[in-house]
Amino acid sequence: MIQRIQSIYLLLVVVLNGVLPFWIYLWTDALGKAVYAQNDMLYSIVFMVSAVLAFITIFLFKKRKNQFVLNRLNIILNFFLLGFFVYRSLSLSGETEVSEKGIGMLLPIISIVFLVLANKAIKRDEDLVKSVDRLR
Repeated sequence: MIQRIQSIYLLLVVVLNGVLPFWIYLWTDALGKAVYAQNDMLYSIVFMVSAVLAFITIFLFKKRKNQFVLNRLNIILNFFLLGFFVYRSLSLSGETEVSEKGIGMLLPIISIVFLVLANKAIKRDEDLVKSVDRLR
């Protein structure tokens, strides 16, 4: 059942967190040099853990409750990553390090949206299975 809509949402999360942060810059520093996820070990680890977690969740289609829980964990992880980005961009005074925010800082927000959509689809599947079990 990999062709379900939540699998497509989760695959988009894998691409967003596993591939794009290494191609799209997160921000540019004061010198104009683009900073990618691989430049900072913490960001690259959190992005990769989120991508691996979403990839594992795709193949748990028979265990919908576990899939739902792992998606919630992944949402929390993406909020953690978003908190890092917000802290980094707001705690620096003036133009010391970050001069321009990149589109890569929005990747956790987009990932959270897709994870919430996947959770809604998983919940819909679970409700459908429960209603069919009730009819037996």
